[in-house]
Amino acid sequence: MDNDIVLKYRGRSATRADIAFINRLISDNPTASRRALSQMLCREWNWVQDNGSLRDMIARGFMLELHRNGHITLPARKQNPSNPFLNRKKPERPVIDQTPVKSDLKNLADLEIVLVKNTSHEPLFNGLIEHYHYLGYCHPVGEQLKYMAFAGNRPVACFSWSSAPLHIGARDRYIDWKKEHRDHNLRYIAYNSRFLILPWFQVPHLASFLLGYMARNLARDWESVYCHPVYYLETFVDTQLFAGTCYKAANWKYLGDTTGRGKHEKRQIKTRSIKAVWGYPLIKNFRRQLTRLPDGTDSSDS
Repeated sequence: MDNDIVLKYRGRSATRADIAFINRLISDNPTASRRALSQMLCREWNWVQDNGSLRDMIARGFMLELHRNGHITLPARKQNPSNPFLNRKKPERPVIDQTPVKSDLKNLADLEIVLVKNTSHEPLFNGLIEHYHYLGYCHPVGEQLKYMAFAGNRPVACFSWSSAPLHIGARDRYIDWKKEHRDHNLRYIAYNSRFLILPWFQVPHLASFLLGYMARNLARDWESVYCHPVYYLETFVDTQLFAGTCYKAANWKYLGDTTGRGKHEKRQIKTRSIKAVWGYPLIKNFRRQLTRLPDGTDSSDS
């Protein structure tokens, strides 16, 4: 029951019974490290990704939040390693051929689109996004895929896809999501967090062509890596800078605008630029799939 919930962390609730369980877990394993305890909790509560990996970082953050609020007492840190997320070096500027290219799409030489996450091309991807995308590079959180397009041996474009944001009003209304639908099915949406065509390439219709390729191939790659499908794609477009023309040309649907408030902003005032929300369903019955609950029912069954 909601009145038994003591704390919420990233959409997960901790009840008094949960806290008692974690305290027993700690007391039963007095020599275990914080990392070992979080991994034990993942196994006890079946906090695993579809590909079998433990959701260790989620569990560790969850337990740390309980510790900071005085609900549990974690053991002292056995070591204080450098945090790779806080101390991550910015990607270096790549040294690449910047000769201008003006071409029709059909004449762009040997265009190839490849998955580059965990490959030798990933540092190049990171550097290009850092130095040529207006938002720069930010290490994606959660599930993620990175792609590059090459013309011969020259990089042309970069795409990154990651786990979808939790609260997007325009999207939730379009899908007809209630909280329980979103909590169970958010993982079936992929978010286009970065899209870059390098500025020295001037090729009409290239952007919409690449978006079409992503729509045809992303779900297959996502399921291969993370062992679950995606049914829907989404992105944000900063309305002060862009019109979203390439998404419209690729048959994405404009759903509305964000409120301009960050997820932690409690006041009813804008603190960020307004973003247009665009979406693209990968299957015809995407609403049915995205409103399915763990018991197999969906909104059409009620």
